[in-house]
Amino acid sequence: MPPLTLWLVLPFLVLLAAATTSPTRATTVASSFHGQREFDYFAFALQWPGTYCKRTRSCCPTNGCCRGSNFPTVFTIHGLWPDYNDGTWPSCCSGSSFDPKEILTLTNSLEQYWPSLSCSKPSLCHGGKGTFWAHEWEKHGTCSYPVFRNEYDYFVAVLNLYFKYNVTSVLNDAGYVPSNTEKYPLGGIISAIENAFHASPQIVCSKDSVEELRLCFYKDFQPRDCALGSDIKINMVTSKKSCPKYVSLPEPVSVSKTGTMDFKVGAMMM
Repeated sequence: MPPLTLWLVLPFLVLLAAATTSPTRATTVASSFHGQREFDYFAFALQWPGTYCKRTRSCCPTNGCCRGSNFPTVFTIHGLWPDYNDGTWPSCCSGSSFDPKEILTLTNSLEQYWPSLSCSKPSLCHGGKGTFWAHEWEKHGTCSYPVFRNEYDYFVAVLNLYFKYNVTSVLNDAGYVPSNTEKYPLGGIISAIENAFHASPQIVCSKDSVEELRLCFYKDFQPRDCALGSDIKINMVTSKKSCPKYVSLPEPVSVSKTGTMDFKVGAMMM
């Protein structure tokens, strides 16, 4: 496996500074997967806030849907998930618990590009509930060995993957912009991603609204199709949340403390 490469451009030099001043990292993912075999590829899941935040009925300090002018208006990160080619995936692969001190230098970037879009606290691998980041690291990040061996490197790599593969910009350039009135051909959205990254994505919908867009990568982070074999690209969606032939990208809105929509925020290029 080649060494981890940081795909950084000028607007994101803050991460380069963070990488050079990272804290001593005591937590290392164990090489043992407790009987689980090594994963085959990565699925990189991105959330559309315009769809997620429509379901928000109450606010809390940790919910990115309730940030007023700082509300996310681009696809945000859900997670980077090690998966198997047979459609299953490993989870909770080591005894490594999330340690927020290990990613202190990344917190500002994570708050902006990897916010929680819910007030609920997800379950953790070792009992109890915790933050969105803790859940993603313990359930998925610990299974990314041997590509990543610790928590810090995992989060840095996910942020840089997000900056390199700018889904929001690709869709905007193709004319797929947020709208509460327009519906777009699912095949067109898939084609825009294919033309930009030379691999087919996976789309997840909530009714007719795009909820997530997932990109897939080999272990060296070269793009690959999210479905293999005889899968029909237009049907490359999860079995539980299928998309119609025409889908919407609802305009992102900020949610007030009472759970009402405060104002529309137009989508912005990253």
